[in-house]
Amino acid sequence: MAINRQKIIEDMSKIEVVGNEDGLVPAFNVFVTQLPGALWNTFAERLTRKVGPDLLEAAEWLLVNAAHECGYHTGYGIITSDEWKAVVEPMIENVPEDILHGAFAVFTAWGWAKAEIIELIPGEKMVVRAYDYYESDVVEYGKSEKPSAYMIRGVSAAFMDLAYGGTYDPDGKIGLRTFQCVQTKGIECGNDYGEFVITKV
Repeated sequence: MAINRQKIIEDMSKIEVVGNEDGLVPAFNVFVTQLPGALWNTFAERLTRKVGPDLLEAAEWLLVNAAHECGYHTGYGIITSDEWKAVVEPMIENVPEDILHGAFAVFTAWGWAKAEIIELIPGEKMVVRAYDYYESDVVEYGKSEKPSAYMIRGVSAAFMDLAYGGTYDPDGKIGLRTFQCVQTKGIECGNDYGEFVITKV
């Protein structure tokens, strides 16, 4: 593999993140917001703890789906950005596998999760391991009884959509949701790391 993960993380971490007058950060061909991870964690935990057992699966699907759609469009913005072309693109030899490895290096550089691919069967399956991620911090509630890394689940599936789901569709009608992700381990549950298994739908 030609991807130098550490160099990508170092170079992408140096990019200045400055918000505009609307509180949005224009970067990587998309607009992102700078809000504390605790805000999202508290929202997700409150939502999933307040719904009854009959609605938990639906509530979790909504959280994962929001991340899936965001990851699909933001991921495309990342891999077509000038920053990507300058830092990652020169390292790419195997498409789309190197793009996936590069995307998770950017994911790490942005502080979402120290995540990397530990297994990849092109077009079929990917296993991602995260050793640190903002969703693992459920301090208000203590240890979680359920895996709660909805963002990593959605984004990981979206990255596989971008790699193997066909041409990017800005409307998300084709190519999106061709993969799904199941979280099998979680730091929030007492495991040493989070593990995510992404497979074709």
